[in-house]
Amino acid sequence: MSSDTTTPPRRRSASGVSAAAPPRQVNKPKKREGAGAFNAVTAILLCLFAAAWLVPSLFALKTSVTPNETAALGAKAILKDGNPTLTSYRTLFEAGDIWNWYVASAFTSVVTVVMTVLFASMAAYALSRMRFRGRRVVFVLMILGIMVPGQVLVLPIFQELNAVHLLNTYWAVIFPQVAAVIAIFVFKQFFDGLPRDLDEAARIDGAGFWRIYRSIIMPLSKPIIAAMSILTFVLVWNQLLLPLFVLSNPELMTIPVGLATVQGSYGQRVADIQASAILGALPLVILFIFFQRRIIEGVAGTGLKG
Repeated sequence: MSSDTTTPPRRRSASGVSAAAPPRQVNKPKKREGAGAFNAVTAILLCLFAAAWLVPSLFALKTSVTPNETAALGAKAILKDGNPTLTSYRTLFEAGDIWNWYVASAFTSVVTVVMTVLFASMAAYALSRMRFRGRRVVFVLMILGIMVPGQVLVLPIFQELNAVHLLNTYWAVIFPQVAAVIAIFVFKQFFDGLPRDLDEAARIDGAGFWRIYRSIIMPLSKPIIAAMSILTFVLVWNQLLLPLFVLSNPELMTIPVGLATVQGSYGQRVADIQASAILGALPLVILFIFFQRRIIEGVAGTGLKG
């Protein structure tokens, strides 16, 4: 007579897993092969690029605090000189009307930035959100405008400004730079990435195109607005050719034009020339140091990432 054997039930742990079950194996992610080498190569390249920018900048700074007679002897004499002086900077502030040039550059740059961001964002909003006949043709023609070098347009711009009697005014520097096609393109790329559901929800609530642009699109575009503002400011500040053509009044000259005229009278005074270059670039360096995060965030959000 066979006796029935009953198998005792398996005990379960507090976590609900049978005690007799094998332990679960957790697969740890393996490090990608070659990641360490890639990081090392990237770090080396970054150091090389940083050195390629810092070494000339530091040499220019050293030259600017070196006496002109020593700087004229060459690089070895400049590096060996141990008597720094601010004579070149003092000469610039005494001989040139540099404070008026700073004010002129700041005014034209700020006004151009405000107008460029305003009008470029409007045009980009129309191209990105509105549907009208010929929209693609307009966009293609604007993109083709990027291929036209700005130097080619200087003479026609000069003739137009002369016809409307705007030469020797700040507006002669501002108006031609407001029509920035690249700004329209970047804004459009950013607007294309914004959800259209926001527009539809706003229309259901009764909002029109202007209300959507002002209350929804622009508040969401703060990163790209900051980036384009800074980049436009830098481009306008460094502009030399256009102000050189349309401005002849020394009191209205911008920093690049004013320093170019001063440098032309210096001849072989290398230290004075380097000092003027540093004074012209100093505001831009300070601007980038304080707003570099905004620039990176704005460029990363335009959809132009590789």
